[in-house]
Amino acid sequence: MYLGALELDVLLGDVHSLKEKRSVVKPVVAALLKFGVSAAETGEQERYRRSMIGVAIATSDVEHLHRVLDSCERHVAERPELDLLAVRRRVFGPED
Repeated sequence: MYLGALELDVLLGDVHSLKEKRSVVKPVVAALLKFGVSAAETGEQERYRRSMIGVAIATSDVEHLHRVLDSCERHVAERPELDLLAVRRRVFGPED
């Protein structure tokens, strides 16, 4: 079994409150779920222009894992309402 995780550090565009932040982040997280992963806002929850989005997947095929994580990263990077500042990827396999 392989486990993969992404931490996506994002800067939100024209957002001036936590309520507006939720209205931007919630659809991003919902869209990531369609890739068959678990996703949630995992950090920067008190700052209204920043967010940390966590993505995780478990699979038996490491190539599939990388394809899905690549797709998730690309999806977030292409969102016009936010800027992807940094990505951290972790992969754990049977030998770990």
